[in-house]
Amino acid sequence: MNAAVLEHDPIQSHDAELAVVALARRLRAGEIVPYVGPGLAGLSAPAIPLTPEELAAFFATKVALPRRAKGNVWASAQHIESFKHRATVTALMAEAFSAPVAPTKLHLFLASLPLPLIVDTWYDGAFREALESRDDWGEIQGATRAGIGEDRWCRFHDAKGAEVSHAAADGWKTILYKPHGGVHPAKNFLISDADYVEVLTEIDIQTPIPDVVKDRRAERSFLFLGCRFHDQMLRAYARQISKRSAAPHYAVVDGDRLTANERRFFAAEGIVPLALPLSRACDLLMTA
Repeated sequence: MNAAVLEHDPIQSHDAELAVVALARRLRAGEIVPYVGPGLAGLSAPAIPLTPEELAAFFATKVALPRRAKGNVWASAQHIESFKHRATVTALMAEAFSAPVAPTKLHLFLASLPLPLIVDTWYDGAFREALESRDDWGEIQGATRAGIGEDRWCRFHDAKGAEVSHAAADGWKTILYKPHGGVHPAKNFLISDADYVEVLTEIDIQTPIPDVVKDRRAERSFLFLGCRFHDQMLRAYARQISKRSAAPHYAVVDGDRLTANERRFFAAEGIVPLALPLSRACDLLMTA
């Protein structure tokens, strides 16, 4: 698709709804990979941070942070790791995401489909709870290598939460991929600058992304739900996870909040922005 076309304003109202209806059919056919951000969890109004900025603010209530780190969650976590301990970062993350997050109707709907791949970029456990009635799925989580000395970028967990080898993932009907980690089942977190320096050094050549994820994204498009891309790191992850898949992709967005960087990102990556309330898009995906 011509990037110049994508630089126009997002598709609005009725046309956006028609596009979501068409995507719903492709989703049921397994042709779409849902790429979910914290905005989806936010529909259930949980008592957890729902943006990187809110998580940075949580850190600031627990530890005195230098001015340069305030408001930046990755710099905040790095300061805590450097001046206290990695265990302190892990404990604070576990505290921040200790409140349960009830799966939304869309979580439950997506969990009911035999989707080959679901990408969830926030740290909550709503998708794991939504999938708990099934035993034919597993979860891959990004994990820090700080202090471990292992040549591994991810941890693999089966439906019951037990850690398994990467070979088990080939047999899972649905893979829940949480590239930044998650609070359940084992408190794996990518959060500090040091964590991301390691990953971003190699993500261009795809090393940190599991082979089974690369296989399952091929020939599929991505649908971004509840995501923002106003930060360079968030854009880098989305770009690399959706690499070598089947553009065009689609993103449900709040057209009034899009930054210039987000618009350029959508244009460059072949992502069609659909200006629609997230709750309305969820309803259409479930009922179309």
